[in-house]
Amino acid sequence: MSLKAAIKSLDFFRSLSEQEIENLSSYAHLYRYANEYILHYENQRLKNLEFLVSGSAKVYKIDKHENEIFLYNIASNSLLSEITDFEAHSVVPFANIALQEDSKILSIDYALFKREFLDTKRLCSEFAYEVLERSRKMQDLLNREFIFDAVSKVAMMLSSDLEMFNKQKRHDISLMLHIQPATLSRVLNRLKRNNIIGIIHGQVEVLDDEALKNIYEEEIL
Repeated sequence: MSLKAAIKSLDFFRSLSEQEIENLSSYAHLYRYANEYILHYENQRLKNLEFLVSGSAKVYKIDKHENEIFLYNIASNSLLSEITDFEAHSVVPFANIALQEDSKILSIDYALFKREFLDTKRLCSEFAYEVLERSRKMQDLLNREFIFDAVSKVAMMLSSDLEMFNKQKRHDISLMLHIQPATLSRVLNRLKRNNIIGIIHGQVEVLDDEALKNIYEEEIL
């Protein structure tokens, strides 16, 4: 995939003209990284704005005991960086980001991008969408950690991140959801018995998405 093709593949840049994409390409780079590569650490001051062109990533923090605290996943065709201050000329991550599979990352000089687009009020609606999407992920995180039981946690992940769920080992999923592997197995078997999901060769298939959503949505009503 060429650099311009990568830019065009992202919904974020869909409204740009050919000339704008040409200009953007002059200070952007396309990188390929392997699974488990740590893209950056929290509070690390960065000069580049990053987008996940293909692959998947997880956002996490480390507690005082050096334990990994999973926050949420980021799918392809998404902004990886968090913009919390439109006046700043650098990007400071809230948490660590590690790749969960071989991925392609679009990296853009943030100072130049800010001058050409943000300062001219270009791509404002696209940024607003990304901010809202990140806010939704944080709401899901709060529900998952403080309100949901094990069944609701699993149901929400299957409903929103089924592809990622099937790519990860069950042990890793348990760590992400902060439940025991045996609990995860019991929940999956229960959902299967109720004909809400199917499991074929270890891969989960959602049979009744409405019933799956009802499990966790009822807990936040």
